[in-house]
Amino acid sequence: MVGRIPVMDVSPVVDLGRHPAKATVAEPLPVRARVFREGHDQLSAEVVLTDPGGTARPPVRMTKHAEVPDLYEAWVTPDAEGPWTYQVQAWSDPIATWEHDAGLKIPAGVDVELMFTEGRLLLNRVIAGDDLDERELGIVSGAAQAAADDERPVEARLAALQSPDLVEVLDRHPLRELVTHEGPYPIFADRNLALFGSWYEFFPRSEGATKDPATGRVTSGTFLTAAKRLDAVAEMGFDVIYLPPIHPIGEVNRKGPNNTLTPGPEDTGSPWAIGSKDGGHDAIHPDLGSFDDFDAFVARANELGLEVALDLALQAAPDHPWVTSHPQFFTTRADGTIAYAENPPKKYQDIYPVNFDNDPAGICREVLRIVRHWMSHGVRIFRVDNPHTKPLAFWEWLLKEIRRTDPDVIFLSEAFTRPPMMHGLGAVGYHQSYTYFTWRTTKQELESYLTEVSSESDHLMRPNFFVNTPDILHAYLQYGGPAAFKIRAVLAACGSPSWGVYAGYELFEHVAVRPGSEEYLDSEKYQIRIRDWKQADADGRTLAPYITRLNEIRRAHPALQLLRNLTIHGSDDDNVLVFSKVHEGDVVVVVVNLDPHGTRETMVHLDLPALGLQWHDTLAVHDEITGADWTWGAHNYVRLDPGHEPAHVLSVRSPR
Repeated sequence: MVGRIPVMDVSPVVDLGRHPAKATVAEPLPVRARVFREGHDQLSAEVVLTDPGGTARPPVRMTKHAEVPDLYEAWVTPDAEGPWTYQVQAWSDPIATWEHDAGLKIPAGVDVELMFTEGRLLLNRVIAGDDLDERELGIVSGAAQAAADDERPVEARLAALQSPDLVEVLDRHPLRELVTHEGPYPIFADRNLALFGSWYEFFPRSEGATKDPATGRVTSGTFLTAAKRLDAVAEMGFDVIYLPPIHPIGEVNRKGPNNTLTPGPEDTGSPWAIGSKDGGHDAIHPDLGSFDDFDAFVARANELGLEVALDLALQAAPDHPWVTSHPQFFTTRADGTIAYAENPPKKYQDIYPVNFDNDPAGICREVLRIVRHWMSHGVRIFRVDNPHTKPLAFWEWLLKEIRRTDPDVIFLSEAFTRPPMMHGLGAVGYHQSYTYFTWRTTKQELESYLTEVSSESDHLMRPNFFVNTPDILHAYLQYGGPAAFKIRAVLAACGSPSWGVYAGYELFEHVAVRPGSEEYLDSEKYQIRIRDWKQADADGRTLAPYITRLNEIRRAHPALQLLRNLTIHGSDDDNVLVFSKVHEGDVVVVVVNLDPHGTRETMVHLDLPALGLQWHDTLAVHDEITGADWTWGAHNYVRLDPGHEPAHVLSVRSPR
């Protein structure tokens, strides 16, 4: 029902308030609403946050948008993890109405004494409120006396009622009439890693693997050998080490190298074909080691400041224990066989998808058991494979159940699908999502997508910009050379508070299995890949120092650790992208040449007020990548040579 003062189109609201909007501890959150009323009387609005303990925080006054009619906005910041609510309060503001009318009537000589009398009466109401301190009481009392003093010049009396000191006091102690409440609406404040973090993915079986030069036989890496690689990952500044499935791999219909159907006896198969005689989702592949070895891997990662993320892929190989113990988990076809996974024309003969309609209660119990099993071994982050192929209601139940007891556990959705499903997964509880960033390469595409994820879908979905994955080697990287790897790293690391790298990116791995494919040649999904990290470092054939520098910049600049603070700026070249991020005086401007093959010279046009500056300001900028310093203004010349450095990441110093 519409209130006395209409408050409409409130945001952020997810699914009519049935699910909480995304928030993070210490992350500013915009609350907006359309607030209006009949007639010409003035009104005001504010936001009231209620913390997880049920305590209402001091209200935050909303300001009217300069361009959008009747749109009010305030930024609020949760300071503790857990479930919060907010409500919008609107009221008729008699003081603002008087200030508006008096500013017009008194200088025009209309109803002068009546206006002063009405002003004095309003000030007396503020005094009677009994919540002014001594200084504030003196300011308001003095203004009331000035309003009543008809021996003073009219201009002096009006000036006393328009003084900045009085306006400041009245803002803190407004008179509220016809108060209307809208809400409460839920938000959930997650821990910081749900918003800000750098992810690194590797296959434990490849890290420390060896090849016999005489026989060509490859010996799998283990958790013990993979742990030796963690130091290098931590030194590059990553926060999360993500492991693809570590479970036993099916032997029935096992895939060979490059996704072939003719594996040899030594071929390892895809880790996503989970389950064999050695166990299922709650087991470890024998080649990788024991649970003690896994626990030691997690402990070593934690010592280095890394959290371990584990893949959760709800599917089974044909020889998974579920096939015999829980055949109702799957779909049986007319000929009596179990249906394997298909995405026509693709076929996944080594995988049986789970049918969530056959035994939903049983599946829920089993998946919850598996998740809690790995949580008991120190896993607090799960990267979920293809969640869009499972019912949304299942995820709503599972994520709510985990959040109920362990709200620090984070789930990353790997769903490349229609926006409603991606947003729906975020709405029911997923903390982060892979995105279409990988396929956004032009200036127009990137401007549109950066705007979308930072200010249009931010209440539903937190993006994680992976530059590559074992499944995705974009043509831009295949043919762009080393400059393309730098460009995409800068865009991901600076454009999103969370970004990710799959191992081999720093070695510029770029060869596809065939033209037109996004699959890597000799994909690590189907075979062990041995990389000579030491030799690459010795030869300088690595992007690791550049990645390290980007992660250092991210940690040094709070503005880059937030999502909702991105502004697009202009340039005269369709291959030069410009955006900024600002937070509490920390200002970062990113200028990127999107053409990995050619130098670009152009003018860059900054919206200085969006940076918290005046249009006439000049500012000192420092390139965080090269160390160069310049003096910039609203319009600036840039030259970006991808063979040298394709991007500026500029920190803005005080204006001159």
